[in-house]
Amino acid sequence: MRSLKVSIEACLECLLACERCITDCVKDANHDCVALCRDCADICTLCAKFEARGSVFSKKLHALCAEICNACAIECAKHADHHASCKECAEACRKCAEICAQMTSVTA
Repeated sequence: MRSLKVSIEACLECLLACERCITDCVKDANHDCVALCRDCADICTLCAKFEARGSVFSKKLHALCAEICNACAIECAKHADHHASCKECAEACRKCAEICAQMTSVTA
């Protein structure tokens, strides 16, 4: 149950960080960052929902979430000097990716 709560919290924190980053990057027309953050926010939302309902597909979704979060973290880190939101997003994405990767090996 602890890993379930940690996973959902990490996904929701990442979602919020991505949304804040999107807001700043839209102003700068940073399309690559916006696109990745949108994908990341959406997969994090879906992952949290699947985890909350105990879906049998959670592990597979966690693997994809980790992959997208890693890509988003790399992109956001490129802009971390310009926007605090990009730095925070990169950190939240790295944390979420790590936790989601761990969740792929958790047995029910």
